[in-house]
Amino acid sequence: MNPHVPAEPPHDSAPEHLRAPEITEAECRRCGTLIAGLDGRYACGVCGWVNDHSEGHRRLPRAEEDPDFPRGRRRRPLPPSPYAPPGPAGTAAAYPG
Repeated sequence: MNPHVPAEPPHDSAPEHLRAPEITEAECRRCGTLIAGLDGRYACGVCGWVNDHSEGHRRLPRAEEDPDFPRGRRRRPLPPSPYAPPGPAGTAAAYPG
């Protein structure tokens, strides 16, 4: 094996959403600056142009597919609204008058 010749990358059998993103390059459609992005999604730091997320080379992963997605956590209940009337809704106590 020659150390100067890169080895062929091994076939990745991981699901698509777990594969590392590919760094891609293109010209900004607004100002022409050469920009780099991930999987065909770009944002220009010169003029602020951003391409639509649907133009990428592969679909974006869902939150549940993220390995760091919090599983089994319960959401904290929201505090009562200061604008909600007191008492159960639809009762006379809810609408004093």
